[in-house]
Amino acid sequence: MVDTTPLTRAVEHFADRLRAAPQSRLQRSGAAEALALARQLALWAQSAEESGAEAREMPDAGMFAVADQITVAGNDLAVVLVSEEQVAEAVRLVEEARKRAGL
Repeated sequence: MVDTTPLTRAVEHFADRLRAAPQSRLQRSGAAEALALARQLALWAQSAEESGAEAREMPDAGMFAVADQITVAGNDLAVVLVSEEQVAEAVRLVEEARKRAGL
């Protein structure tokens, strides 16, 4: 079994930063970046779990829900990753999204 702790830590850190961010930061870029990341992680997890199934897009539940959305998507992905390289790639995606969000 692969250690996904780096991914869950990165996701938790980004989610904590989102929860602490002012509304103005969320409106500028934080919420959009987080939602895009949550959708990307969710699609990755879906494709790993249900290869060939029709993709389902995570809905936009609003800027105050994105922290929970990336947490759920990141934890779902952590369950299905099978290599340290995949974990490293997922962490890279989370860190890049956090930086683009300015958090």
